[in-house]
Amino acid sequence: MRLDRGISSWQSRTGRIASGVATMMYVSQSLKRALQVKPAGIATIFRGRRRTWVDSAERIARLAAGLKRLGLSPGGRVAILALNGDRYFEFMYAAPWLGAVMVPINTRLAAPEIDYILEDSDSEILLLDDSFLAMLDALGPCRGKLRAVVHMGDGPAPSGLQSYEALIDANPPIEDQLAGGETLAGIFYTGGTTGKSKGVMLSHDNLVSNAANAIGGLLYNRDTVYLHAAPMFHLADGASTFGVTMVGGTHAFVPKFDPAECVETMARDRVTNAALVPTMINMLVHSPAVTSHDLSGVQQIMYGASPMPEATLLKILEVLPKCRFVHGWGMTELSPIGSLLDPRYTTLTGPYAGRIKSCGQAALTAEVRIVDAEDREVPRGTVGEIVVRGPMVMLGYWKKPEATRAALRDGWMHTGDAAYMDEEGFIFIVDRLKDMVISGGENIYCGEVENAISLLPGVMECAVIGIPDERWGEAVHAVVVPKPGTNLTPEAVIAHCRTQIAHYKCPRSVAIRTEPLPLSGAGKILKTSLREPFWRGKEKRVN
Repeated sequence: MRLDRGISSWQSRTGRIASGVATMMYVSQSLKRALQVKPAGIATIFRGRRRTWVDSAERIARLAAGLKRLGLSPGGRVAILALNGDRYFEFMYAAPWLGAVMVPINTRLAAPEIDYILEDSDSEILLLDDSFLAMLDALGPCRGKLRAVVHMGDGPAPSGLQSYEALIDANPPIEDQLAGGETLAGIFYTGGTTGKSKGVMLSHDNLVSNAANAIGGLLYNRDTVYLHAAPMFHLADGASTFGVTMVGGTHAFVPKFDPAECVETMARDRVTNAALVPTMINMLVHSPAVTSHDLSGVQQIMYGASPMPEATLLKILEVLPKCRFVHGWGMTELSPIGSLLDPRYTTLTGPYAGRIKSCGQAALTAEVRIVDAEDREVPRGTVGEIVVRGPMVMLGYWKKPEATRAALRDGWMHTGDAAYMDEEGFIFIVDRLKDMVISGGENIYCGEVENAISLLPGVMECAVIGIPDERWGEAVHAVVVPKPGTNLTPEAVIAHCRTQIAHYKCPRSVAIRTEPLPLSGAGKILKTSLREPFWRGKEKRVN
């Protein structure tokens, strides 16, 4: 394979590119394309560090070599617990370069949840930055099973930990192992309906197909400067990681979402694109920083998790009048993009008004249907379940064959979202068939919260539901029935939950109830009855 002159020296040090590559898709191809078409272009910008694609590619190949030296083999799992940054980006390519499996961990999880993920995924190596060093002491038996813990900070590695930069400095770059196709590329944990997270298995085909959907739907190109403001462990942000790389764009980072820092970074680094949830957008436009920075370079923002509230839209159009807004819908199981709403429809007036509450039309490589309980496609305008088929649909759930069979039926991913489709294929979500709350862009499975509450002494029954919330879209609300003679308070329930699960999953309100929870004839809790007072008068049962 002939590569352009600007990267010939780097190629000679990594060795000959393997011959006989199949026609499968593979994640590392996007990196090598960026290296070929824009070798001197800026790949990453973070806290004053600017690296070209030549720089980044060599560091990635060296990091892969370092992980291999630590004992990580193709197919082995390597987890990461860190805030956003250029090193996180390098990790997301080093793992597939080696043929290993990445396991990004939600940075907001509690220690027992992190422990479960490391144990369940059989992770061999953990990378973490300074923000999470204290978490190591809180981990259980899984800590002793790790081959190594790699410190991603700028300073010296603490005792007993490997240095990220030393791994890069001490190891010559290795060849791309060319893992691809249906080979497992990553396990991305999402909430569990019965209290335990499920590991969504995504292949190289899945992630590259999603990159194609992102490029086609979000119009990324070599001039794109994408801001990683949403957490990189979350595929809402990861949806763009491989697509922006494939076109040779630039990745800019803030460690975590902070309105003032986002505005400053957007202005300084001439950011063109970002992905945010409406709650973040609302915080951004009301930040005092927007009045003192030039944001004219921002061309497009993808938003998801919920439609854009009208008040937020009016304010953001005032602050960024030339910016385009694309509503994306999806789920981890879809890698994650399932549909996109063309930005022309993000308007309240004119010929394109009326579809702002839609989550758009099927992504380029997705086939979307609305079906009834027997999986028969329903007529346009009829509410049913969204099912999706295509190369972006997950392989299945890690170690959970029954859950996989329930979700993947006859080649279709059953999403659990209730919606209708109009005559032009626009999708309108009206409810959720799965027991889940979306608050501030985060999926919260009611079963996880109920499981945590049930561990509190004195709880006889509990049920968790989502209720409308002006700021977060939806809020977690718990209804708890104490055992006779027990004095439980809402504050005690919330405090207990915070020891078991991430704070964002904990109830924001708790109702202590003396009478039993309403049951169906089959003995199941009637959550529809519990939700009714909160959603009465609303046109749909999601917010």
